[in-house]
Amino acid sequence: MPAAYEIGEDILIKPVSEQGLSLRESTLNPYTGQTGKIINYHWIIPPTGEVFYLYTVQVDNDNKELVLYEDEIQHMYDSKPQSSEADDK
Repeated sequence: MPAAYEIGEDILIKPVSEQGLSLRESTLNPYTGQTGKIINYHWIIPPTGEVFYLYTVQVDNDNKELVLYEDEIQHMYDSKPQSSEADDK
């Protein structure tokens, strides 16, 4: 499965769930709705065999770099957030 985003692509940071808010999610919430640029990505393959992509994003407003999962970002010009696999079931 290829990466959904490319290096140099502009993205929008999506809101994270309020349900069971973790420390990581509460740290990311202030960046919700901000734009950024993909500057790098990596993938991991846990023992389950599923591929997970992690994207390094440079946030436009304060030059901060965040590492985000694929479901925490969306293409800049999407009209709606990408659905997750859970939404499809």
